[in-house]
Amino acid sequence: MKNTENLLRCVELPCFYKVRCNFSRDTVGDIKKTLLEALNRKGTLDRVKKGESVCITAGSREISNFCVILKALIEALTEKGAKPFIIPAMGSHGGATAEGQKEIIAQFGITEENMGVPVLSSMETAEIGCTGNGITVHVDEIALTADHILPVGRIKPHTDFKGTYESGLMKMLAIGLGKQHGASTCHKLGMANMSKNVMAIGKKVIETCSIPFGIGIIENAFHGTYKIAAIPGEDIEAEEPELLKEAKSLMPVIPFEKVDVIICEEMGKDISGTGMDSNVIGRSASLGVSRPFAERIGVFSLTEKSHGNANGMGLADAVTRRFYRAIDFDQTYPNAITSAETTAVKLPAVMETDEFCVKFIFKTCTGCGENGLRVVWIKNTLSLDEFHISEGLLKEAQSDPAMQVFGERYRACFDEKGGFNKFKPEGDF
Repeated sequence: MKNTENLLRCVELPCFYKVRCNFSRDTVGDIKKTLLEALNRKGTLDRVKKGESVCITAGSREISNFCVILKALIEALTEKGAKPFIIPAMGSHGGATAEGQKEIIAQFGITEENMGVPVLSSMETAEIGCTGNGITVHVDEIALTADHILPVGRIKPHTDFKGTYESGLMKMLAIGLGKQHGASTCHKLGMANMSKNVMAIGKKVIETCSIPFGIGIIENAFHGTYKIAAIPGEDIEAEEPELLKEAKSLMPVIPFEKVDVIICEEMGKDISGTGMDSNVIGRSASLGVSRPFAERIGVFSLTEKSHGNANGMGLADAVTRRFYRAIDFDQTYPNAITSAETTAVKLPAVMETDEFCVKFIFKTCTGCGENGLRVVWIKNTLSLDEFHISEGLLKEAQSDPAMQVFGERYRACFDEKGGFNKFKPEGDF
């Protein structure tokens, strides 16, 4: 990479300022108490009887307080004399294997030892019927052995499609329980139809299987538990859209209309289905480019909890050699095969170090505001409470009452191997 590095060595980096965004930090208090209060709703926990088996779903996203929520739900079911167990419900994730999916939820603490109930994983499904528009509906075979199925999941905006239903309980019923077969079926019909088909398939599952109720979780901008809702099965279709609207109102965003560059220190499946949340970076394999319209995006590392799944790397323009070495293509490509979408798994430019990744991004960026390159530097798309901006965005940030700008100027520091170290006050140089 000598020639490449020689071309980039003299690229100068701007000074940065630390900023804080004033997103809502409201959270529920006692998690267990909040869940039990939600379960007091008529038509939820009261529908489960003594001796009945209950299949609880666990998805592939790291949900805040998920273990606490699941343990409290299991305890409530057990006290009624029910027999709960857990299954991974995540479409094709985990390399589309039963073992891989079990490993994903284990990293969140969802194990038989921790939960005190069986954790059963299989990719086998059975057909339960068709939707009104002829889509064949499949459900996890293990789930179908239970007297009841309880979908539990986070309700939030999806990264690659928009509609009345996005990420949430209906998607858990349609794709999570449908495993690789259900995910592939939905995606082959196109992202433009995804919300409508998620609704149709989820509705068929509710009509055919015993779904006494579901647990919907909403998080605030800082990954904190904002709301826990227990919804009777027959009301999920009607109530989830309002919860989605509420979740959208809490979403963190990069608070600028236009930036030139986004530097993201890490991405991964535990952060977003596309590694970086498309709603934050404004790039989506299916929806295209949106606010903040970044011309270039650079990423340093892939999180360990991704287990090598680098889905979403195609949304970046450059990554590092250590990012590349962390990729497990056998974990990554099943997402592309299932979704019938290849953009998100295309390999970006690979730079030897964090420093050269940044310099490559800056050097190849042709747009520039009148006050200089407009750069937003974040840890990841879940960590937007504090981040750094270049001087090119300073005036805009100072004029925004929702943002607090710290007065000290910082410079990005790299170690002797070119790895990003931290931001240091300019006076320390």
